[in-house]
Amino acid sequence: MEISTDYPLTKFSHGAGCGCKLSPEVLETIVQRFDAVKHFPSLLVGNEGKDDAAVYQINDEQAIISTTDFFMPIVDDAFDFGRIASANAISDVYAMGGKPLMAIAILGWPIDKIPAEYAAKVLEGCRAICAEASIPLAGGHSIDCPEPVFGLAVTGIVHPSRIKRNAGAEKGNLLYLTKPIGVGILSTAQKKGISNPAAEKAALDTMTRLNLFGEKLGNRPEVKALTDVTGFGLLGHLGEICDAANLTADLHFSAIPLIPEAKDLLEKGCIPGGTKRNLASYEKGIFGGTEEQKLWLADPQTSGGLLIAVDAKQKASFEDFAIQFGHELLPIGQLKSRENYRINIL
Repeated sequence: MEISTDYPLTKFSHGAGCGCKLSPEVLETIVQRFDAVKHFPSLLVGNEGKDDAAVYQINDEQAIISTTDFFMPIVDDAFDFGRIASANAISDVYAMGGKPLMAIAILGWPIDKIPAEYAAKVLEGCRAICAEASIPLAGGHSIDCPEPVFGLAVTGIVHPSRIKRNAGAEKGNLLYLTKPIGVGILSTAQKKGISNPAAEKAALDTMTRLNLFGEKLGNRPEVKALTDVTGFGLLGHLGEICDAANLTADLHFSAIPLIPEAKDLLEKGCIPGGTKRNLASYEKGIFGGTEEQKLWLADPQTSGGLLIAVDAKQKASFEDFAIQFGHELLPIGQLKSRENYRINIL
């Protein structure tokens, strides 16, 4: 695929990837929680929690998963932007333990600034990822927009008894993460113009890798809670697991996979605005850890990995199972009885 160099997409947007998310505190103000399940008994997962997607039961054997995700460019190349945004959106279905069925595109394009051909390249990238996920890009909607925006609405399917939520974790569960963190640091370096080819490749490789493993986790009873790590960083998404189960996590920082190319760039001050917003929202629930460790843990991820809470008694069998699907996983922490903080950084 020819690289788009004439119109570097990140120059046309004020945000990047999942770092575009509103802060957790602002989001809480906008999204008023209500008990939708009482009004719609078939709505198994709705707005009452902080799960990755909605789930609606249609019969005893099938439930539909519905989700949407979109954002502004995190890379300059249009084709790669389409791949990243698509992998990120489809991940929400995998994070529920489900199988994606089809996708609908959401496109906002500044037609007075960037030629339509570049939007076509975004869609090409989208179709490439949909092909990897074995689903069709079945349609979509587009608008003239001041900044480039792209994402998907994705429909999936899952057996009602195999839904995985970010709630359900239990005391003693081990925590696993399937992708390294540091994407926000790398994307900030690119926007500042101090990135390098190795760092850009590392970011692209992780952001375009589908979380296919999530579909397999729906059949694993030892998996007690599941989510993916995106714009709120590991701190935010782990905090949601802890709050839903009223537990605290001991997090072993040395065990957390980090993108090596991001280390030097963090030292050079490549700190996303989303990191600061995440820390403002979540730092009060943290015990221990250095300032540098907190910057890593609050780093907003785009198309991040799966965060999995697993029954400790099934540690060996789960890790063996993960290897079958290309994941050599080791625990990054463990859940314990609730203390006066969410996360203890060790």
